[in-house]
Amino acid sequence: MDKKEPTIDRVFQALGDSTRRAILEKLSDGPVSVSRLAEPFGITLAAVVQHVQVLEEAGLVQTQKLGRVRTCRIDSAGLQVAAQWIADRRTVWEKKLDLLGDLLAEPDEPADEPEWLG
Repeated sequence: MDKKEPTIDRVFQALGDSTRRAILEKLSDGPVSVSRLAEPFGITLAAVVQHVQVLEEAGLVQTQKLGRVRTCRIDSAGLQVAAQWIADRRTVWEKKLDLLGDLLAEPDEPADEPEWLG
């Protein structure tokens, strides 16, 4: 299968499912077989395979098949795409908030003294 470049849409679509996020959490401890991944979820092995395929297409998981065992591990490519997208948004908002902060920090122009004080 040709590996596609991860896109932000694929990454966030994959991360939008709680089961797929839980799979990634489990893989953060190290490589795990698909059958081991399926154990805590109470869903069929076929359903777990489908979730893994979505994660793989998003660049979040890599799989390797040795004999009858398919092993999954984290792939950082999709995470890097998401991190870059978030960093870009953060930069834009930080600049806007800095400008707002500067505006709010400007001293008010002194008001004219009322005539009755003068």
